[in-house]
Amino acid sequence: MSLNRREFTKQSAAAGAALALTGAVGTLATAPQALAAEDHEDGHGHGHGHRLGYGELVPDPDGVLALPEGFTYRVITHSGVTRLESGEFTPSHHDGTATFAGPRGTTYLVNNHELKGPRAKWPHPVPLAEGLVYDPAAAGGCTVVEVHRDGTVAEWVGIAGTSTNCAGGRTPWGTWLTCEETEDLAGKNGMTKDHGYVFEVDPQHHRANRDPKPVKAFGRYAHEAVVIDPRRGHAYLTEDASGPNGLFFRWVPPQGFEHGRGRLAGLADDAGLLQAPKCFDSAGRYVDDLSRATRIGTVYGVDWVDVPDRDARKLPVRKQFAEGEVTRARKLEGMWWADGGAYIVSSYAREESPGTPHDGQVWFYDPRRRTLTLQVLLGVNATPDEDGAFDGPDNITVSPYGGLVIAEDGEGVQHLFGATESGRTYPIARNDLNGSEFTGVVFSPDGDTLFANIQDPGIMLAITGPWRRQPRR
Repeated sequence: MSLNRREFTKQSAAAGAALALTGAVGTLATAPQALAAEDHEDGHGHGHGHRLGYGELVPDPDGVLALPEGFTYRVITHSGVTRLESGEFTPSHHDGTATFAGPRGTTYLVNNHELKGPRAKWPHPVPLAEGLVYDPAAAGGCTVVEVHRDGTVAEWVGIAGTSTNCAGGRTPWGTWLTCEETEDLAGKNGMTKDHGYVFEVDPQHHRANRDPKPVKAFGRYAHEAVVIDPRRGHAYLTEDASGPNGLFFRWVPPQGFEHGRGRLAGLADDAGLLQAPKCFDSAGRYVDDLSRATRIGTVYGVDWVDVPDRDARKLPVRKQFAEGEVTRARKLEGMWWADGGAYIVSSYAREESPGTPHDGQVWFYDPRRRTLTLQVLLGVNATPDEDGAFDGPDNITVSPYGGLVIAEDGEGVQHLFGATESGRTYPIARNDLNGSEFTGVVFSPDGDTLFANIQDPGIMLAITGPWRRQPRR
């Protein structure tokens, strides 16, 4: 059923006002120093909710991670240094990560390893653990990391023989969906099976991961991230691709289907509907690409169009639509489900042209209203090699202390940074080791620890400190 454009046009002003009242409409944000609010503290150093962020970043004497005063980090896994329970080194190129509460204070993490192509290409691929292999030619997969209350760590393979495992997503029933950001068919890049799928991994029930099977109902394309609407059962997925630009997808489950551990693997390959968006503005005009939006608070209505061939046997999914049929986006990246909808990152914010800066957008999809609202728009970072501004948002999480925490994959200096509900930004961490992107940003179940990865060579870090609630505006 299509969203009525006439009704959307009439309601758009009222909807925008409601969003503004709840603090969901952001403001242009680039340099955190220029946006810092006044520090209203009493004589005992207790803030009154007006301070933005945690202060300036202090260079790390060990040359790994710069953090604000009072914060510390710990290395959890390090590719080529730490080892799995089976004896092999931790695989490299850490990407999307999720946390799960275990018994007696244990935290489980599932960590993707974005390794594309044949195994011989990589010094530390995901080991081919018996019974957990999809394609023995592929280097990627994910590992499960168990962090005990006493600080001890164990790591083992969750799935192996997959390719280019990128952002992924956590399910409401406590499993991990690992996403392949590739379109390689069997016979290409040394692969023996088709790739470009989503696989489910259970962090606490090892036998559930045996004989991995792709969730073909979600489609075959360059997957980035996935979230599940816990109320309606819809899956939302992003595609990081170009030529033409990728798509934001919705999967509608078949009638009577109920989610739960292992149930996705039992779906027929063509189960449900895989759909792509067609957006229009408040005047009812079609929007071809989300990068057209350059004003915070822009609201688009969304219709959904069925994908003709979700397994893309002859033509990639994004190329199956003619001009004017769908709305694309420039470099769709991470997602996170919260506040009744999906926060979605587009790593570029403007129409493609020579020298286009790697800035970025964060959108919010409201399934009840069927609208996309531009929440955060990062301004052009004119000096990316200098500390003090952000670009290229990628992985994302919603903070228990308010607002968003975003992993930067831009030009120059790389950060973890926060964004308030009004779009103001502030630094949380800086990569002092190298120029690699941050990935896998996620809080522990109790909210005390922020986990994040330096993708290359592959280091998982646990950040702790005096977290506090951030101002909404």
